[in-house]
Amino acid sequence: MIFCHSLVSDWNHGNAHFLRGVARELLACGHTVSVYEPEDGWSRSNLRRQHGLKPERDFAEAFPALSSRQYRLTELDLEQALDHADLVLVHEWNDPTLVARIGHHHERTRNYRLLFHDTHHRAVSAPEQMRGLDLSGYDGVLAFGEVIRRLYLERGWTARAWTWHEAADTRLFTPHHGVTRSDDLVWIGNWGDGERTRELHELLLVPARRLRLSGTVHGVRYPWRARLAVRHSRLRYGGWLPNHRVPAVFARHRFTVHIPRRPYVQALPGIPTIRVFEALASGIPLICSAWEDAEQLFTPGRDYLVADNRREMQTAMRAVQHDRALATGLADHGRATIMARHTCMHRVQELLTIAASLQPPASETPLRVHSGQHTVLQRVQERSL
Repeated sequence: MIFCHSLVSDWNHGNAHFLRGVARELLACGHTVSVYEPEDGWSRSNLRRQHGLKPERDFAEAFPALSSRQYRLTELDLEQALDHADLVLVHEWNDPTLVARIGHHHERTRNYRLLFHDTHHRAVSAPEQMRGLDLSGYDGVLAFGEVIRRLYLERGWTARAWTWHEAADTRLFTPHHGVTRSDDLVWIGNWGDGERTRELHELLLVPARRLRLSGTVHGVRYPWRARLAVRHSRLRYGGWLPNHRVPAVFARHRFTVHIPRRPYVQALPGIPTIRVFEALASGIPLICSAWEDAEQLFTPGRDYLVADNRREMQTAMRAVQHDRALATGLADHGRATIMARHTCMHRVQELLTIAASLQPPASETPLRVHSGQHTVLQRVQERSL
């Protein structure tokens, strides 16, 4: 069971990408998955306001096995919702009242395993918000990077925490062979609330203009000055792009760029955004602005190119644009890395191993864990100490 901000809407809500992939792989393993989201969630409300109900119909068509139950917090009956749950994930983008209520319910019943799922930089950028969450009733925390996991333990916010990276939904993100790459550069990402404005100018828009690249910028919350800057770069501004359409857009462009927000570069080494996993899974050459792969998830220089400044970015863009062997090598190596270690199925296997390491209720049979997970289980046990 998953409580999240939204499964249906990915409008300025990248966490939906990973949660959809996890839900689909759990279903493929034979598990029943229930997802709860608030009826007045900010992401879904903005999506409806700007695009009507069509995106929700498109979601249902793109993900026929997925659905969510909308609720009002004041009317949510947790006794009924959690009655048959075995494993419950509560994502960090939930109302603190709900987070606490589910924890208190778990303390009373202990009929399921309960994990808090953190995929944001607030543990560093807004620790007072995270400190205020009542996680006393939770079995532990799933953190999307090792630095976040350590913060939870060092600050006493939880007694147990595991590193659980995001990953690519490879049922969706796969190369589209035979499609003509008619444009050079595609950037898919939101403007960033001031967290990467300078970097987007220096490492995306200026190089694109100087190299006279063709291409597209997709994302939301672009103020008029940002849209004007995109136009000045000679790129097109395409607005919001549903995530299930991203692979087809990747296929029409020669390369993409990853420019992380400043908190990830400065305070959270080792945590890429999910766009890195998705781009590599799609087989599109990727150029990253400098970030420290502290957890050695990838092989910089083989999975993607790294550019520390504007000059290096322009050089890398020109190389990928004109060197077909380089572009093909990056795409193939990046795709192989994802398939070997960073798919949503890998994460589901890790999740089930973590759940199995927790003490099961007396009345419940242990959750099934896929074979070949002994190494993961050992690592999970070591990190829980």
